[in-house]
Amino acid sequence: MPESSPADSWEYTLYIPHDPRAVSVSRRTLRLILAAHGLPHLAEVAELLATELISNAVCHTKGPAALRLRWSRRTLRIGAWDADPTPPTPPETPEADAEQGRGLTLVRTCADGWGWYPLTGDNSESGKYVWCELAGAVA
Repeated sequence: MPESSPADSWEYTLYIPHDPRAVSVSRRTLRLILAAHGLPHLAEVAELLATELISNAVCHTKGPAALRLRWSRRTLRIGAWDADPTPPTPPETPEADAEQGRGLTLVRTCADGWGWYPLTGDNSESGKYVWCELAGAVA
């Protein structure tokens, strides 16, 4: 398979079951996709962000989830879909010794932008989509 240039646009979606192992599968898949597209320098931060988004989807919901990666206009968008429409609520200032509750704070701190939107309808992807972006990231 020929390697694409970082200027090319592409999108991948990895549907995952409600299983804690899905987090590491998603992280490894993301690293392979970035390497295949000539963007391995984004892997470390992208893995952290994807891990937090997918961990939330697996730990705080009861159904399947999906990891979506999109590269367009020199911006990597990482998103997680889950079937629960409940909005994500990052704490304003998480406790320093808290074992939970810092994931979205990490996303907010490390990403160039983040957000979420509800998904409604009769299709299999009702729920919510939480996303973050790494902008202007080309080696």
